[in-house]
Amino acid sequence: MSDNLPRYTLRIPREKLNKIRFIADYNGRSANKEIERLIDEHISKFEELHGAIK
Repeated sequence: MSDNLPRYTLRIPREKLNKIRFIADYNGRSANKEIERLIDEHISKFEELHGAIK
């Protein structure tokens, strides 16, 4: 499947990645989607405090 999404390499300690994969599996997501969900949540909280990022 081809898409136009930018790629970003994330360096993360193996132990943390394994925990993310465990949580993702528990939630029925891929590790990538789990990380994306966490980023979305972080952005939303930031914007609630500081206003929308343009």
